[in-house]
Amino acid sequence: MFNRKTNTITEKDVLAALSKVQEPELHRDLVSLDMVKDIRIDGGKVAFTIVLTTPACPLRGQMERDAVEAVKALPGVEEVQVRFDATVRADNRITGRLNIPIKNIVAVASGKGGVGKSTVAVNLAVALAQQGAKTGILDADIYGPNIPTMMGLTRDHLPSPRDGKLVPPVAYGVEVMSMGFLIPPGQAVIWRGPLLHGAIRQLFTDVAWGELDYLIVDMPPGTGDATLTLAQSVPVTGGIIVSTPQNVALEDAEKSLIAFQKLQVPVLGIVENMAGDVFGEGGAERAARRLHVPFLGRIYLDRAIRQGGDLGRPIVAIDPNNPQAQAFHRLAQAVAARISVVSFQSAPELRII
Repeated sequence: MFNRKTNTITEKDVLAALSKVQEPELHRDLVSLDMVKDIRIDGGKVAFTIVLTTPACPLRGQMERDAVEAVKALPGVEEVQVRFDATVRADNRITGRLNIPIKNIVAVASGKGGVGKSTVAVNLAVALAQQGAKTGILDADIYGPNIPTMMGLTRDHLPSPRDGKLVPPVAYGVEVMSMGFLIPPGQAVIWRGPLLHGAIRQLFTDVAWGELDYLIVDMPPGTGDATLTLAQSVPVTGGIIVSTPQNVALEDAEKSLIAFQKLQVPVLGIVENMAGDVFGEGGAERAARRLHVPFLGRIYLDRAIRQGGDLGRPIVAIDPNNPQAQAFHRLAQAVAARISVVSFQSAPELRII
């Protein structure tokens, strides 16, 4: 353990050194962002904690190297120890409008069906949980809810009531809620707008969600009533658009982007799914450049992903060494980083130039 005692190195010296180290995504120094905590000095040994904006931070290693280098440059420093903690910044618009303990709501959308949107949503949620974030997934695809199946949940895992709310079951460390739990198997849902609106809002407010860093919302395909209802009912921190690489899918993906923009939902970026020989690759990345939005990552077509979805065993959980599981983890880091940037940009006192 380190003991704070009088020596030639002071806490002020350490803070001055760390004020030259930038958070790579936010482009501000660690000290002005209040990310440096618990500085301890014992002779030539210095230890401190860097509080990240997400446990899924993709640039933790870079920050650690830069921080160690900066502090070691101080005269008399012999050893530097860096610890990490994480506090996900909350979207304050959520607590202002809804009484739910959720910090960030992320909508996963697509312009058309069949592009693997739900697969991306499931593996993104599980990857975030595996990286230490408190995560939930909400199946807002009222007409075709399949998230329970993809998460390995059956009628035996129905939400349980508590104090007038439903407690969501947990799978792979992720809280799960879906209309699929509430309607009889095989029954079609034929609802007009008002019923749809009420159902989506209740899936937020009548569920006993835990204190979540991220709630991933799997949207129905297209840009219909559900997208409008979600944006009107809850403050959406950001939207992700999933597309396959071919031009027809990208044309529909652009419609989702325009819908988010019109509804004032920040676009976190585009994901290219099912890339490879069948559909080609690179189309979504080129579209992201053309549309001036971030490209979040590419997932290649892999039989194991499809099989895992059918069996309720997401690939990030059952085969973490699979290259596509690792691609989902990189996607989770990219999404978490984008949410951090959006959160800081929306705060006037921390606005990034």
